[in-house]
Amino acid sequence: MFAAVLLALTVQAPGAAADDAVVCGHRVQGAILAKYQEMGGESSPLGCPKTDELTTPNGVGRYNTFVGGSIYWSPDTGAHPVWGAIGDKWGTLGWEAGYLGFPAGDELANPDGAGRRQQFQGGTVYWHPTLSNGAHAVSGNIGWVWGAYNWESGAFGYPTSDVYWDKENKESYQKFTNNKNLRIFSNPNGNGVEGCERACAGYYGVVGDGPGDQATDLINETRVEIPLQDWNTKFVIRAWPTLKGRAASKADYKAGWDQMMSRVPTPWAMTPTMQSSLYKQFACHAVFSVPNPTKPGEWLGGPSWDLESWRSDVPWTTALNPLRNSKCNWD
Repeated sequence: MFAAVLLALTVQAPGAAADDAVVCGHRVQGAILAKYQEMGGESSPLGCPKTDELTTPNGVGRYNTFVGGSIYWSPDTGAHPVWGAIGDKWGTLGWEAGYLGFPAGDELANPDGAGRRQQFQGGTVYWHPTLSNGAHAVSGNIGWVWGAYNWESGAFGYPTSDVYWDKENKESYQKFTNNKNLRIFSNPNGNGVEGCERACAGYYGVVGDGPGDQATDLINETRVEIPLQDWNTKFVIRAWPTLKGRAASKADYKAGWDQMMSRVPTPWAMTPTMQSSLYKQFACHAVFSVPNPTKPGEWLGGPSWDLESWRSDVPWTTALNPLRNSKCNWD
């Protein structure tokens, strides 16, 4: 008899519910009801329910749709409301069936008092009324790099785009508020080059499109590559100099270095010893930058100047010794 009663209770109990109520003609139950009441019920931004409690298509969670949004529940995340621009973005990404999964927290105000964010199982969606160009999700290694620079309060600011796929480099990237020419990327498999020989992440800044940018264009692009297997100790800075930049940096390599570094935030693993070595590597590339005699239009050493953080900090006489370091890759 006890087993029969237990079976009956198990069959009758909905996934998120122990208590229930009929509100505006619809049934709201259990944890979803508790969250709804906590928010103020019918007087909350959600207003009246539009549906009874329903099971999500994957069979894992439960939800109610309301006039002003929804409340979703799963056994791993609990019950949380989703609405507005953040809820709309979550919906375009597949709701709980998308890579973000179920909401893992309520919507929160950001420290600036203007923006909002909400955490989901697979990432966080951020929104700002004027800075974010709508709501956008940040996740994975892009989110990891962004968080290392203090999220929306740091060097990159709010996300201003969804994640794009770069077919040429076989990596994803995302744009942010503080500099339209600065992007964070994630390369899951690597491309066999320098800091991205295997899986890597990082960021890059490109020359702007304004007259002032073009007038001082010494470096077309600066790219910081962080190998995921050595993320806290190694990185590579790659710079693509223009023709003007090659000539100017040969005469004054500090000018080229300063513009290269102005395009990107300083790598977090940078130490004074690393900076000294990287600067000497840059100077070496600039001094020994010459056209390829067998391939017109190309340069010995390739189109970019690649600076590795693990190179030792050699003396200047060694760094600029043409008999030893014309490739600028000592050690």
